[in-house]
Amino acid sequence: MSEHLLLCFLFCLSFSQLLLSSCFSFSNSTKICPHGQALALLQFKQSFSIDNSSSWKCDYYGGTTSYPKTEYWKEGSDCCSWDGVSCDLVTGHVIELDLSCSWLSGTIHSNSTLFRFPHLQRLNLAFNDFNWSSVSTGFGRFSSLMHLNLSYSRFSGLISPEISHLSNLVSLDLTMNSGAEFAPHDLSECGLHGRFPDYHDIHLPKLELLELWGNPNLNGTFPRFSENNSLIDLVLSSTNFSGELQASITNLKSLQILDLSNCQFSGSIPASLKNLTQISSLSLNGNHFSGKIPNVFYNLRNLISLDLSGNNFSGQIPPSIGNLTNLYDLSYVYLRYNLFNGTIPSWLYTLPSLVELDLRHNKLTGHIGEFQFDSLEKIDLSMNELHGSIPTSIFELVNLSSLYLFSNNLSGVLETSKFEKLINLAYLDLSNNMLSLTTSVHSNSMLPHISSLDLSHNNISGIFSWNVGKYTLFYMNLSYNSISGFEMLPWSRMNTLDLHSNLLQGPLPTPPDSTFFFSVSHNKLSGEISPLICKASSMGILDLSHNNFGGMLPHCLGNFVGYLSVLNLRRNQFHGTIPQTFLKGNSIRTLDFNGNQFEGLVPRSLIICRELEVLDLGNNKINDTFPYWLGALPKLQVLVLRSNHFHGHIGFSKIKSPFMRLRIIDLAHNDFEGDLPEMYLRSLKAIMNIDEGNMTREYMGDDNYQDSMMVTIKGSEIEFVKILNTFTTIDFSSNKFQGVIPECIGNLNSLRGLNLSHNYLTGHIPLSFKNLKMLESLDLSSNKLSGRIPQELTSLTFLEVLNLSQNHFTGFIPQGSQFQTFGNDSYYGNPRLCGFPLSKRCTTDEVLEPSQKIETEFESGFDWKITLIGYGCGLVSGFSLGCLIFLSGKPEWLVWIIDKNIHKMIVRNKMSTHRRGTRRS
Repeated sequence: MSEHLLLCFLFCLSFSQLLLSSCFSFSNSTKICPHGQALALLQFKQSFSIDNSSSWKCDYYGGTTSYPKTEYWKEGSDCCSWDGVSCDLVTGHVIELDLSCSWLSGTIHSNSTLFRFPHLQRLNLAFNDFNWSSVSTGFGRFSSLMHLNLSYSRFSGLISPEISHLSNLVSLDLTMNSGAEFAPHDLSECGLHGRFPDYHDIHLPKLELLELWGNPNLNGTFPRFSENNSLIDLVLSSTNFSGELQASITNLKSLQILDLSNCQFSGSIPASLKNLTQISSLSLNGNHFSGKIPNVFYNLRNLISLDLSGNNFSGQIPPSIGNLTNLYDLSYVYLRYNLFNGTIPSWLYTLPSLVELDLRHNKLTGHIGEFQFDSLEKIDLSMNELHGSIPTSIFELVNLSSLYLFSNNLSGVLETSKFEKLINLAYLDLSNNMLSLTTSVHSNSMLPHISSLDLSHNNISGIFSWNVGKYTLFYMNLSYNSISGFEMLPWSRMNTLDLHSNLLQGPLPTPPDSTFFFSVSHNKLSGEISPLICKASSMGILDLSHNNFGGMLPHCLGNFVGYLSVLNLRRNQFHGTIPQTFLKGNSIRTLDFNGNQFEGLVPRSLIICRELEVLDLGNNKINDTFPYWLGALPKLQVLVLRSNHFHGHIGFSKIKSPFMRLRIIDLAHNDFEGDLPEMYLRSLKAIMNIDEGNMTREYMGDDNYQDSMMVTIKGSEIEFVKILNTFTTIDFSSNKFQGVIPECIGNLNSLRGLNLSHNYLTGHIPLSFKNLKMLESLDLSSNKLSGRIPQELTSLTFLEVLNLSQNHFTGFIPQGSQFQTFGNDSYYGNPRLCGFPLSKRCTTDEVLEPSQKIETEFESGFDWKITLIGYGCGLVSGFSLGCLIFLSGKPEWLVWIIDKNIHKMIVRNKMSTHRRGTRRS
């Protein structure tokens, strides 16, 4: 028996060697690719150029390294061996073509040789640049096609309806072709151009994957699905689909992934959703769904990810989901940004595979419960109304990497040693609560992977000694506490260190050299600034405002060439001169030295700061003339020089169009004199014709730092903690300006605040002020202005503050619109004014405008008094002349006419008398 087995084995071995030899000989002597197919592929190749930028998204999104596959296609070689080409081993027909990430750039025309492969089963053209080619009828010729991927390839226009007749199609991916639109089968029946057709019109019974996400111009409603579908993966996210979910969703019994995120769907969740028993991922986030969540999840045993965030769901989170004892795989629950109320249901604490739980920004109340399993990696319960202490179970979650509990009402004392087991924690945000902190002596080495720590807006006090994340911490915010000091600042990788609004005392703590953002504003720090601060070469934002720092500034502060964009020293006690040297190439955007004791001149080297947007030198002792040369700075928007010792005439500028971007200018409380600077006022283009309807309302600054300023209104200083990009104001008050107010101010039709008070201005209020339609505050008080208050000012419907007091205005106060809201204090010190709201009533002459008087007294070109005098004189003269004519009988023609008319009058009177007598009888 063993001999027979040995002979059989030797025979099989020799036969296999012969077979392999034959196959090898065949493969080396025979080309299975038909010549016509090779030629079609080469022609297809020649219709495109090679550009590596065409596939950059492949490297970024696709996770694959792109390269030019067609570069290796050579005439005379077997096309079945070419990169991206696969053939049927028997017939040699090309059945797969994968040219994804191939650097192709050009247009696929309807007569392209691509469409000469009727046996194609797979076609992948993703991550190329087809220059907004259309998905033409040629794609409908691939009758054997099972997989079609045209994603990230810049297709556009109408997608040919023939594509819906590919009955063997299993997957269709049109992701991120924002210009592509589905064409309905029959436009006359469907009636909506570019609207996704109903599923009954797409005969794709084998279709398992349909991905259309990332096409924001693709419209449609949720299709009505037939029962014989095979759909497994349906992704419509980031399209313009809308309407309610159809009850026919129950027919998608094979569906595993349903992604409708970031669309325009609305209504409630249909109860038929419970029949999707195979669903593993359900994403409805970023829509307009509303109402309570129905009890539809109890049968979804395969559910792994549930995302209902960013809708208008309300009521309590269904407690019935807790009956899902079979949901061992539910790992991701996202319900953030809804209107859920009540307590967090107990089932969320008992899911054995839960990895991420996100309930941010709802109206949840009550205590946080104890989690039963340690699988959690992320917890976000922020922006709710939760109260009580942080549960002890959270400190046992050894896999936790992110914990966000900010903006609640949590309280209690946190002992830093509790964090000992959270060795994977990278992000911790407990801000905006009522927590306090105590540090144990053994806590210095905790949280070895922490990179972001936010404990702001809490009740932390005393010396902060939790030196957590010494080598990893990148962001730390401890603002709005009562911290009085630090043992040290040991963090070697720190980028953002925000300590403002505490009780810090003593000298300035030196930040790590890596620090980009450093704020200690609103503390009680004192002493001089050490030149060591200049060694922080990465410093971009330095805010030392609202402290008790003194002494002279280190001159190296002007030598930051790299990243420094904001230097805020407001409200300290610095003295001496401002650093006179600023280096070329600096990035300074904001310089705020307001509220110190600086003196001397404005540094001429500021002209080098080409990025400067905000310059605030107010409330110092600077003694200089107007720095007209600042008008050359191309980005300057805010200039504050108030309360210094600036003097002299503002005069003219040699710059053709100075201060083109300036929209906030404050020169108040100085010694400027002469006429108002008409040249500069004409040049303020940033205050003219602002189209607020078409501009994004933003605050000055950026995500890291937003500018602030003080504005004086009716003698009171108001702090603007943020400055809107639409805010505009001019304050020239408390100087020695004289002359008339220039008419050109009326061209500043986007101006919101104008203060020219406490000067020596004369003349009238310009009628052009009626054009200041956005004006909210106008202060012309304490000048020598005269004449009437123009009635046209009542058209300024946004005007909230008006002060015309202490001038020489006369006549009637205009009535109507906002003028009905102003009190006596707007007009006091003008004894010749009358009318509401003053107690002095107006006479007739005072009520009427001069123009009205003229019209009344000389209407239609004559005066009634003169007319009456003339009428009396004419009557006497006419009577006398008539007597003379009848006595003399001359002239005869006039006597004849008068005699005839008198005769007619006598006859008419007799006839009238006869008729009256007849009626009486």
